[in-house]
Amino acid sequence: MSDFSVDWVQSFIDALPYSRALGMTAEAVSEGQVTISMPYDEALTGDGAVLHGGAISALMDTTSGTAVMTLPEGLGTATLDLRIDYMRAATPGQRVTAAAECYHITRTVVFVRTTAWDEDDAKPVATAAGAFTYGHMRAPRTTEEMQAAMQALAERQKELGQ
Repeated sequence: MSDFSVDWVQSFIDALPYSRALGMTAEAVSEGQVTISMPYDEALTGDGAVLHGGAISALMDTTSGTAVMTLPEGLGTATLDLRIDYMRAATPGQRVTAAAECYHITRTVVFVRTTAWDEDDAKPVATAAGAFTYGHMRAPRTTEEMQAAMQALAERQKELGQ
């Protein structure tokens, strides 16, 4: 599993337009576990100065799916189900961090738990439980492979006029 690094996770994040737009940053990675953070952005606030739940949802989904991609087989994934419980509003002005852990793996599905917090990891902003596909596609194993795959995808989208 040593193929994966924070740089690999960051390359994956940077390849996703929404993750890049939200300013997500890879913080830590190990087999079946990933931590990603996102800065506070006033443009992403909903009620008052509170960070919108959709931004937190995107962070948690990205973190969860990326954790699945770090499993030994190096397989890509898609979200089958993601239940998010919002515990409290994120503190205005604070960076939000999410940590995901794969806790049960079957032949075709991985179950993931994710927690998001701001300044105090003992007081979660939200928790999530998700199910993700497993075993259907191979993920790039290195930062260079990820960048090449994303470049090929961008070229194909350009050809298709997307």
